[in-house]
Amino acid sequence: MKRPFAASVWREGNWYVAQCLEVDVASQGESEDAALENLREALELYFEPPRATRPPKVRTVEVEIGAA
Repeated sequence: MKRPFAASVWREGNWYVAQCLEVDVASQGESEDAALENLREALELYFEPPRATRPPKVRTVEVEIGAA
């Protein structure tokens, strides 16, 4: 599924910075096109589902809620 995202691009020194306006993700490149392509890749990684390398350790936490 593809979804469009708005991005702002500006120059900082010798680099161009591309920042997504809907999600807190940014990237950079030596040109505007490179910065946008790197932002596209960063967004794909951001939305990629996490993959556990080993089963998570499940723990129990006790919390006191209210006085009886």
